[in-house]
Amino acid sequence: MKVAQGEWAKIEQLSGEALKQRVFGLLKEAALAIHAAGQDDPNILEMVPRLAELIPKRPELTSFGEAFSSLARATGLWNYIDKSKADISDVILAEAVTVPELGGVTLHREQIAALNDLLEGRNLILSAPTSFGKSLLVDALLASGKYNRVAIVLPTIALLDEFRRRLRRRFAEHFEVIMHPSETAATGERVIFLGTQERLINREDLGRLDLTVVDEFYKLDPERRDDRSVTLNAAVFKLLSRSKQFFFLGPNIDGVHFSADGRWKFDFLKTRFSTVAVDTYDLKGVKDKQERLLEEIAADNNWPALVFVSSPDKVNRLSSFAASQMAVSDSGTEFSKWLAENVGSGWALVETVKYGFGIHHGRIPRAIASHMVRLFNNSDLPVLFCTSTLIEGVNTAAKTVLIYDKEINRSDYDFFTFSNIKGRAGRLGEHHVGRVFLFNSPPDAQTKDVSPTLFADEDDAPDDYVVHLDEVDTTKKVDSRVAALKIALNLDAAGLRLAASIGLDNALALKEHVAKALADGQPLGWAGYPGYGQIQAVLEVICKIKRASDFGAFTPKALTYFINTLRLTRSMKDFLRNYDQRYQGKAEAHDNIFKFLRACEYGLPQWFAVVEVFVKQQLPRADYSVFLQGLSRWFKAEELKNLDEEGIPIQISERFHNGEDRKGLTQKLARLAITKSGSLTPFERKWILAALEIDSRGQPAS
Repeated sequence: MKVAQGEWAKIEQLSGEALKQRVFGLLKEAALAIHAAGQDDPNILEMVPRLAELIPKRPELTSFGEAFSSLARATGLWNYIDKSKADISDVILAEAVTVPELGGVTLHREQIAALNDLLEGRNLILSAPTSFGKSLLVDALLASGKYNRVAIVLPTIALLDEFRRRLRRRFAEHFEVIMHPSETAATGERVIFLGTQERLINREDLGRLDLTVVDEFYKLDPERRDDRSVTLNAAVFKLLSRSKQFFFLGPNIDGVHFSADGRWKFDFLKTRFSTVAVDTYDLKGVKDKQERLLEEIAADNNWPALVFVSSPDKVNRLSSFAASQMAVSDSGTEFSKWLAENVGSGWALVETVKYGFGIHHGRIPRAIASHMVRLFNNSDLPVLFCTSTLIEGVNTAAKTVLIYDKEINRSDYDFFTFSNIKGRAGRLGEHHVGRVFLFNSPPDAQTKDVSPTLFADEDDAPDDYVVHLDEVDTTKKVDSRVAALKIALNLDAAGLRLAASIGLDNALALKEHVAKALADGQPLGWAGYPGYGQIQAVLEVICKIKRASDFGAFTPKALTYFINTLRLTRSMKDFLRNYDQRYQGKAEAHDNIFKFLRACEYGLPQWFAVVEVFVKQQLPRADYSVFLQGLSRWFKAEELKNLDEEGIPIQISERFHNGEDRKGLTQKLARLAITKSGSLTPFERKWILAALEIDSRGQPAS
């Protein structure tokens, strides 16, 4: 059976006896359809969240609670069973699949099937829709008590922090949760290592692992042209080599390719089991799309709403224009004032936030982006303009997704990406029926298979990957390739791995440019803290291969100026305000300075380090280590950068840091917020408490 979207709209207009008769008829038809077609018919599944949205709003449907719970049981959506109204047999089932350790969360049928496979010790690759509840499975595994040492690979630091918060809320008494590179595991045996691939591949304290979890596993496929894919495959290879079991999670994947004689075996579970329904509105024929977009985001029945846009610059332009046309909330006023004071009044986001709009893309500072998402989820900023960084990186409570563009980085997105964007509409427990507005024709449906490098024949794997493999695990052909690379680059195994962080082809070209620069007398052989000219000399070499714009600047000279100014400026607040006062470019590109700051963390240090390796081959006393250590943390204390990753902006924490470690500084900031210290504004106090997830009494926030 199928009830069209338009028919549901008509049902919602009914009332009284007419509504009761129509809903009773639907429940009866669904029962017959399940008997005839089976419980997995997506049209029947969709009825459950739609009725869950409708019944509580309509008093005349109160008596339908038991029948509705029976439908939820029959379809496998056990999490929708209303224990207060269900038949006793349905209540018993719901209680049996409820996990007290997770706050009484009830799992659905497909979650239980996956969980049983995992608890039996099988390796599992799970492909399921965004609303499936995949993260709950990770938590259920941890709650089982079966696993002591666990590594979890996540694609972004924002997602790391999201996981860190959830895991510490639920398992602080049972597991040590490690996220920052500077943290090391204590002697306790129960530890969870959270990290991106770049972080986990360099950890030396992993030991033997009971479980490795890889989120968004489709990123292992090199065909996605993600320049982080090689490192991801190498990091996961390292983890699986020391892990008893693995669990990969991702959305909308149809198959996984692997070599027949591969070293790892696994089960692949693909399900389209969705816990929310979605209404789709086709607006591709609308003449003035921008005007229609403004109409839809102004409608509060669409809130909270995500607007997907193709690029950071366009996010900035479109959100700024929307803010110039309307206000959707006045809850962003204090946030706007803080941004003007601590980043600069010239940033267009100051006005955007003031009128109730948020933005999210890869250039936004992490603590600011995290707070923006928090305000969005709390409906303080009811409309959020975003790129794919939010779609892939952070969970939100969006009811509506407006897919305004059809491109990412100037290329049309494929059906897989489109499905992931669309899947952000609706959220279990909050918005049972999501809404999607399409401003362009969707791409044609296609199957999506992934081919992870680590599951393929190693002899065919790229050089950047095989240099990370342990020599005892490699074939003779791979050994020969690695030996040739060592000769060509004059590097040992550790040097090759470092060179692979920028790409071995780039490293080979860099080696030639370093040799030429040294022959020309360029000052590359420095140690300790370099002078302005020495920094520029290195950057001139790097930017012969890598564009300065990739690091957030137009030229090597501008990049040198940014680095030197950053290390000489007392505070991040002063650095950003000085930049703001000097900035004369396009408004939408104002936040490129944050791209530079990201490059300081990862990117620039790796390129400098490879230059250093080649310089040392001729000038052994060259030593960039002190400079690179400072660069990777913005020439500020490590504690400040770590707290920024945890949601407390460096502009706040740097005012109070007097040499404390991260724990001590966190406690100081919490104490200042709780005691309502005048050294913090009321807005900053709320921000700190929200980031630390405590209330005004210092107790865990509910």
